[in-house]
Amino acid sequence: MTTTVFRVNIKDINLQFFKELEEKVGESGQVEIKLEGSKHGEGLFSEEQFWSLIDQFDWKQKKRADIVSSAINALSEMPVSAIYLFEDFLSEKLFNLDTRQHAEAYMKQQEDAYFSVDDFLYVRCAVVAEGRAYYEEIEKDPSVLDANLDFEHILSIAAEAYNKKTGREFEYSPLYNYETKSNLDKWK
Repeated sequence: MTTTVFRVNIKDINLQFFKELEEKVGESGQVEIKLEGSKHGEGLFSEEQFWSLIDQFDWKQKKRADIVSSAINALSEMPVSAIYLFEDFLSEKLFNLDTRQHAEAYMKQQEDAYFSVDDFLYVRCAVVAEGRAYYEEIEKDPSVLDANLDFEHILSIAAEAYNKKTGREFEYSPLYNYETKSNLDKWK
């Protein structure tokens, strides 16, 4: 696969621009949009908005899908760019918790010596789902991590919001790879 780079002012991007690109490269072509000159997502979706959506989780609900439904609904009402940026913020938080120290804290609470990369990811998901204060506490002090909590369902919020908004599947690779052991520097 070859890559072509276009430098285009944002005011020059419109529907016609994308239609012409599609005619040239076909429907399977992919476009990556990189905003230069601003912090990641600045003005489009903030970290405060990310945590505000997390705060909408309704922990009184029994089904996990119901716990996140109000956050999904709220995110689906925002611009599509906010959905992508929500996924980027989530990936960053999960990546930041992907460390040897957090894994060791997780393993100390396991009954056997088996390290499940998936379970460790879902425990990190629960840390984010519990909200900003808990996340920041665990980020600073891995020893207080509660490995009995997991919340995989947080991983589907952006995809469900995107599908609700557009009727299409969410095909997006977030800014950070949050799979276990992706944060290579923190596993040394």
